[in-house]
Amino acid sequence: MTPILQLKGITKRFPGVLANDHIDLDLRKGEILALLGENGAGKTTLMNILYGLYQPDEGEIFIEGEKVTIDSPTDAIKTGIGMVHQHFMLIPVFTVTENVMLGEETIKYGDFLDRKKAAKRIMDISEKYNLQVAPNDYIRDLPVGVQQRVEIIKLLYRDAEILIFDEPTAVLTPQEADELFSIMRSLSDQGNSIIFITHKLREVLDIADRIMVIRRGAVVGETTPDQADKNSLAAMMVGRDVNLEVEKTDKEPGDLVFSVKNLVVADKFQNIVVDNASLDVHAGEIVGIAGVQGNGQTELVEAITGLRKSAEGEITLLNQDITKASPRQITELGSAHVPEDRQADGLVLPFPVAENLVLCTYYKEPFSKGVILQYKTILDHAEKLIEDFDIRTPSAMTPVSSLSGGNQQKVIIARELSRPIDFLVASQPTRGLDVGSIEYIHKRIVQKRDEGCAVLLVSPELDEIMELSDRIVVMYRGQIIADLPNKDVTKEQVGLMMAGVLPEEALAEGDQHAVEPAL
Repeated sequence: MTPILQLKGITKRFPGVLANDHIDLDLRKGEILALLGENGAGKTTLMNILYGLYQPDEGEIFIEGEKVTIDSPTDAIKTGIGMVHQHFMLIPVFTVTENVMLGEETIKYGDFLDRKKAAKRIMDISEKYNLQVAPNDYIRDLPVGVQQRVEIIKLLYRDAEILIFDEPTAVLTPQEADELFSIMRSLSDQGNSIIFITHKLREVLDIADRIMVIRRGAVVGETTPDQADKNSLAAMMVGRDVNLEVEKTDKEPGDLVFSVKNLVVADKFQNIVVDNASLDVHAGEIVGIAGVQGNGQTELVEAITGLRKSAEGEITLLNQDITKASPRQITELGSAHVPEDRQADGLVLPFPVAENLVLCTYYKEPFSKGVILQYKTILDHAEKLIEDFDIRTPSAMTPVSSLSGGNQQKVIIARELSRPIDFLVASQPTRGLDVGSIEYIHKRIVQKRDEGCAVLLVSPELDEIMELSDRIVVMYRGQIIADLPNKDVTKEQVGLMMAGVLPEEALAEGDQHAVEPAL
């Protein structure tokens, strides 16, 4: 049988980088193909070529045996290829119908939108694939999991037969992720073909029919879930054995390091987004904040780190009031921050890697004498961190803007964890990293905790929260609704709380299954 999609000899070069090296890929009708690879392996570049965002330097694309040229996403959609992006492309103030119609408007009487006809088609698609979406609901009122279904409907509305899912569970609760997998299986059962990009090995083994692994721009292996396990996949991805279990011993927390009391934070529209939140973090413990993205975690972290002013409440670090302190003042007290938005808050993109690695300390010895920067010392420091943290860069003087997202993240991690600190705020610290780098970062966070550092971990990845945290705080709609020792809750119970179920109900309902490893 002719594959529905074939990529033959796809090659893409960027200055100094061979991103895709003669890659061959085939996708069969009704198949779910998982695409695995460490950060910078080339899988995103390959999908950008397939979706028309890049053009290959060499190679050919075939749809049902016919050669096609895809110069833009419009061309991709016309050939039956659609992409569900990690960050949704929806307009919150529009209804489901209006979002789905956008760019593919159904018209009546010459110039009028036929919303009723479009809504009927959306309902038909929703029922056929069990997507459970109401056409007249506004996007702003929908949970994240339902918004993702709208993205899928947008593609099916345009008759897409090949669907690319890019890290689709990044913002979902475990229950929503399970629902998504059911939808994906329904899509494949009815003849749609899916390419599934993820760094979560457990998900690959649960949902994929076939697994393809890319390393350093080239295909290094292909397997099936029946023939593989998490350890073998991780080793294939990074070229060495990887320890997928976080090695962490029980530890009694020490003195109080950080405290938030009755904190209220508003957004730029003066809406309350953190509502009377209180929490403590002690020396030698990791407190994990669990919650679906958009429930106040971002604004809480910004207030803690001096990036946003709070409306009410008190924040203390090492018994000093930092409620109105600047980011530098907070840093000077022994705090480190791995920000959620690395490009906006973590890096100066035009600066070289070496200078980004000393952003917190460039004005101190040995990196500066008076007002004169000591570039040899800065470069020597950068070379060491580049090696220690496996930062993939042509040189220490390469602009950090030219690095991949995962390597930009490594620059921040290296800068923040390589200096003496008492308090670490880590917001999505492994975002965009491959399993080998995740293993290393997790070890470094646990090492900081064992050295007596107080760690506040914020992550939408529930597996990561469960693996690393000594205590788990759950945020829902700006409020802290639970604060429990990790050993007292299961992943399923925390997932229910993340969806707004009251702690007492979640603890009663939650399934007592063992928690899967984070990778």
